[in-house]
Amino acid sequence: MLNDIHGLPISSSSPEAIVAFDRTILSYLKYRVDTSEHLARAIAADPEFGLAYCVKGYFAMLSFKQANVPIATEAAKSARVFTANATGREQAHVDALEAWIAGNLDGMLVCWERILAEYPMDVLAFRLAHFNNFWLGRPQDMRASVDRVFPKWVPDLPGYGTILSCRCFAYEECGDYATAEPAGRAAVEIDPAVLWGTHAVAHILEMQGRHSEGIAFLEGLERHWAGANNIVHHLWWHRALFHMERREFDAVLDLYDRRFRNLASPLTKAQPDFYIDIQNAASMLFRLERQGVAVGDRWIEIAEKAIDRIGDCRSVFTLPHWMMGLAACGRHDAANRMLETMREFGRGAEMLAPTVSRIAVPVSEAVLAHRQGNYARAVDLMRPVLADMYLLGGSHAQQDVLEQLFLDSALKAGRMDDVRLMLARVAARHPMPPERRNGEWDMRRRRNESCIDATVSAQQLDAMSNLKAAL
Repeated sequence: MLNDIHGLPISSSSPEAIVAFDRTILSYLKYRVDTSEHLARAIAADPEFGLAYCVKGYFAMLSFKQANVPIATEAAKSARVFTANATGREQAHVDALEAWIAGNLDGMLVCWERILAEYPMDVLAFRLAHFNNFWLGRPQDMRASVDRVFPKWVPDLPGYGTILSCRCFAYEECGDYATAEPAGRAAVEIDPAVLWGTHAVAHILEMQGRHSEGIAFLEGLERHWAGANNIVHHLWWHRALFHMERREFDAVLDLYDRRFRNLASPLTKAQPDFYIDIQNAASMLFRLERQGVAVGDRWIEIAEKAIDRIGDCRSVFTLPHWMMGLAACGRHDAANRMLETMREFGRGAEMLAPTVSRIAVPVSEAVLAHRQGNYARAVDLMRPVLADMYLLGGSHAQQDVLEQLFLDSALKAGRMDDVRLMLARVAARHPMPPERRNGEWDMRRRRNESCIDATVSAQQLDAMSNLKAAL
């Protein structure tokens, strides 16, 4: 039995397989497009390498795409066979994969945390737990997980930059920017190609309204993004948000077409319906339209891809974004089919079923109602679930588009109590000074035009201006 790069025993007798496996994990941590190539080499070097098959299943599940679940299932079967005499840690990884496939996400997370309790250097278990806690809307669990392992790590260990990056992002999502930013900056300093660290710092700059600094920060690191996977699209999306907040709409559209939704790029062609790319695109088009920017026919390809994904509820937060595309293109029959399949999924036994049924369905219905001009109905659909929308997953920056949806609906429906509700919600989360928030002049103009009654305070207006490109 050999050890991996972190000193953990692995049940393979092939040094070549172990080297390729180490490269697989490090490439995964750094969001490299060559990750699967390294994994294929590991399996080729040892066709009975159980943990490698488990990772193959993990990667299929990380697509959050129902069509890839059979790939994960086959990989799990091989992993189970080839780990029959493996270490308990490796068998626990297979347990986690099987739980994930079955939709038992709590069981999956328990498996990874049990691994980490005994093997805090298992960066694969750590990173997967971090990622899945994020998409389950559990920032406190993200923070607790990193706090448990962080004291055991030292800077010279491979993957230390990832631990710092996850510490940064977890603390950012919990609102502790003072703890978050030094960790993220340190990760980028150790290795500027650790893109989760870049991403985490971008979130801090976004939440604190440091728009110009955010543009300069991302621009300065762009040269380190070569060879990365779709994470670069999301980094470009973050840059577009900074430009949006400076009302530089031409720059936003340029970034959309050339960078994060370039349909001719190899990354997009390889995964044209990748969940985070769809979130990036739909949320940005929605924001642009709220500013009165014509987006042309950009919605069409999203709507067409949405039709093909009807019935797929693996990525809950993506569901309202799919609906944005369908609603924008007037695909009402498809939209209704999508809602019906969501309701059917919500009646099932998977752990995500209640979240889909209770939250994703009404939010998606609200997206459709808003596009149809039924603003009061959109408000009525969303108000009961506002406090629980975080369970859809996504960051504060990503959830913002749903808050914009509610606010725009409330304003257009003349529901001032609901406007105040959203303003107070945002004010509690965004303590940045007004001069650093987007759209303040626009909110002042609207106030002067009596679009919002005098009972909405200036402080609330200042807080509201942080809603990216609101209204």
